[in-house]
Amino acid sequence: MRRSLGHGSRRLVGGLRVRLVVTFVLVALVSAVTATALAYRDARTAVLQRTQNTAVNDLRERVAAVGAGLDLPPDQRSLSRFAAKVSEGLGARIVVARHQDLTAVSDAYADTEGRITAELRAAVRSGDGARFQRVQWRGDPYLVVGTPVTYADGDRRTSGLEVFLITDLRAEQDDTAALLDSVRTGTVPVVVLAALLALLAAGTVLRPVRKLGRATRELAAGDLGSRVAVRGHDELADLARTFNETADALQASDAELRAQEAKARRFVADVSHELRTPLAAMTMVATVLEEDADQLPPDAAHAARTVGAETARLSRLVEDLMEISRFDAGAVRLDATATDLADTVRASLALRGWTDRVVVELQEDVRAVVDRRRIDVIVANLVGNALRHGAPPVTVTLAAPGGDRVTLEVADRGPGLPPEVRERVFDRFYKADAARTRSTPEGGGRGGDRGGAGLGQDGSFGPGGSLGPGGFGQGSGLGMAIALENARLHGGTIEVAEHPEGGAVFTLRLPLRHPDEEEEGDE
Repeated sequence: MRRSLGHGSRRLVGGLRVRLVVTFVLVALVSAVTATALAYRDARTAVLQRTQNTAVNDLRERVAAVGAGLDLPPDQRSLSRFAAKVSEGLGARIVVARHQDLTAVSDAYADTEGRITAELRAAVRSGDGARFQRVQWRGDPYLVVGTPVTYADGDRRTSGLEVFLITDLRAEQDDTAALLDSVRTGTVPVVVLAALLALLAAGTVLRPVRKLGRATRELAAGDLGSRVAVRGHDELADLARTFNETADALQASDAELRAQEAKARRFVADVSHELRTPLAAMTMVATVLEEDADQLPPDAAHAARTVGAETARLSRLVEDLMEISRFDAGAVRLDATATDLADTVRASLALRGWTDRVVVELQEDVRAVVDRRRIDVIVANLVGNALRHGAPPVTVTLAAPGGDRVTLEVADRGPGLPPEVRERVFDRFYKADAARTRSTPEGGGRGGDRGGAGLGQDGSFGPGGSLGPGGFGQGSGLGMAIALENARLHGGTIEVAEHPEGGAVFTLRLPLRHPDEEEEGDE
């Protein structure tokens, strides 16, 4: 549960919808902030520029109008009167007039020393026209404009008279602050609108993506008929169209492979069936030759025994092929009855003469509903494989741990199986040797070989009852595959591992169905 919640939270945080919404909001937020900053800068510049131009022009015009009646050099009284007249025409703003050591202020109570800087005085004294400077005084903004007064004789000589105008910029500051607040207030609905548009766009984009993902999962689960509807002519429509074309090709390939597989199964079943009749006749002839082999010359006797052994092996191969074809066709059914598993194992070993060659550790009174013949086939293949390719001691252990399952373990102390061989040990016709040669009594590949002592699928020995040296016949390469199919038919499996002390361990695991459960099922 925690794992699924963690996966869902990661998908929620890192999903495409969230990323689209976050991207839209960030773009809208950056755009709004940038627009606000630019608008504030431009508006503030425009307001200040307009104020500066107005102040400079007004000061020039007023100085020109009032300065015409001023006698130079002025005294303190005339200079004060001059400053007052200039201020009257400028809305009673503070005007400072300076001539050499004389200074006159239109407002006698105004403090001007902190607002007219030395830099501005020096610039105005240079006589290059009007100069202005924005200053902060006691936390408030002010615009100070200074201009030299020149003679009107045409040579533009400075008269030594300097006039300064101090303008309060608090009103302009309030206007720009109000503009900034209004723009900030408008940013919130812009971001909200961007988020809504992002959700709408994400839904439009992700809806076909979700449908495509659902169809892909269905296709991966085996539903080859899964398709998605193609709408529009954009990239998503092209993707959906490509998916449908891929699914069509995959479905066609699957149908073709299934048809070929069905033909191959029918071919194997038909060939195996057709071979049974001539093989039966060959087996009868081989049996007669083997019975009379002692009366034949040595070469003829050896040939007779070889023909008998090869005929028996061919018969087992045909029986195995027919059994595999029945598994592939789904025509195999269990003939399950209440069975004592320990007795079944002992009987299987005794039937093949392996009792003295195998160490058994069988838990008694383990009864289950199984197909006795198929359990016998599994035991014959596992034990025969261990005797043939392993090394003593070969041990067979039967246990029912937990009461809900049964395990049959066959272990040997041979060279064991490499990991790459263990992965393919249950493959059909697989043998561990690279050349895939036919196994012989002296060697041959381990794995797919059947060590079942010539046991036929009906529980009896193969045609003629012929056994190879050592009590088990040559492998067909299908024995382990048949053993696994029989285990699966019971709802179980066979696993292979490496023994801690060396050798291989094959473990049959079956669900333990008790006889009383079978009776209830029959009712």
